[in-house]
Amino acid sequence: MQRWRGLTDLPGGWGRCVVTIGVFDGVHRGHQALIRRTVGVARQRGLPSVVLTFDPHPSEVVRPGSHPAQLTTLRRKAELVEQLGVDVFAVLPFTPELSRLPAHDFVHEILVDKLHAAVVVVGQNFTFGHKAAGDVELLKTLGKRFGFVAMGAELQGRTLPAEREDAEQSDGEITFSSTYVRSCIDAGDVAAAADALGRPHRLEGIVVRGHRRGHELGYPTANLSMPRFSAVPADGVYSGWFIRLDEPDRKLPAAVSVGSNPTFSGRERTVEAFVLDVDEDFYGQQVALDFVTRLRGQIRFDGAEALVEQMDEDVLRTRTALGLS
Repeated sequence: MQRWRGLTDLPGGWGRCVVTIGVFDGVHRGHQALIRRTVGVARQRGLPSVVLTFDPHPSEVVRPGSHPAQLTTLRRKAELVEQLGVDVFAVLPFTPELSRLPAHDFVHEILVDKLHAAVVVVGQNFTFGHKAAGDVELLKTLGKRFGFVAMGAELQGRTLPAEREDAEQSDGEITFSSTYVRSCIDAGDVAAAADALGRPHRLEGIVVRGHRRGHELGYPTANLSMPRFSAVPADGVYSGWFIRLDEPDRKLPAAVSVGSNPTFSGRERTVEAFVLDVDEDFYGQQVALDFVTRLRGQIRFDGAEALVEQMDEDVLRTRTALGLS
């Protein structure tokens, strides 16, 4: 897969292509269906498939300070897109100038003049251009004018189990969206997030030195320093997998604590992983945490002894949740 930053230096002889457009944060099951359809249309026509995305998140440019929690780093997004068979992953820097570009000009300058789109595949709720004035119907109209086909794909979703229905979703139906996934993660429901993503929610970062309290208690932890805006689950303890990014196929079981460590009057919110059955120093390494299940919420214990007893239980439950016992 080719990876482009901007559209100023396209390969010589670049011809027509099939494009899908979006932020694609999380590359959830709805995104996957859209991208697979794009790849399928491209192969039918013998053309390259292009995923056109944006960085930084448009919300942060249009409304500074409103950046949503980030489900996937740009590196991870490219990795997931590549797994779907895409030919080109193109990242368009989202600038104030781009945010002010009228819908008509966005289509003409980017999709037609730069990418030479033959087909553009987007979700039915897709909007584009200044103040999101463009929609699928306008894209189809402009496609007829400029000589490309615009396809609006149905949104993907599922029926919720009865116990998860609520007042806002009285019909028991949810649509897979980045917003929905973020709400699951914010609530600590990493199982529901995984259902929408088609895989566990992942945090990436670098292992940094902590207070070493876990080491003193017999449970040394790897403390994760994450990129800004990372979507961190609600405070609590989780089962999950610990992955060194230089060894992506080696997944180590871990009990993961998210929170401020109230037993020791902590104030800073941290993410710490106790990696089971290994004795390695992960300091300075780039790693990932895949969250599988939430074991419990954050608890303040009366002292270290009670905390250790609970940690013993957390490790046993982690083994069970990960199918290791």
